[in-house]
Amino acid sequence: MKIIVLLFAMLFGLGANVKKSADDLKEISKRNEMKAYQNLPNLLPEVEIVAESSNAGLHN
Repeated sequence: MKIIVLLFAMLFGLGANVKKSADDLKEISKRNEMKAYQNLPNLLPEVEIVAESSNAGLHN
């Protein structure tokens, strides 16, 4: 019985270790992606809003 409990404890520890490694890998990949974007210029498009005067649409 003690062996079964020990095996479950080892499996639980291994699962926690794998989950921590996966979370760390995701964090590292996010950090690397952000570093790659820091070297690029602003990628957002410039938008110029052109509107007609407020009286142009009124016809009497």
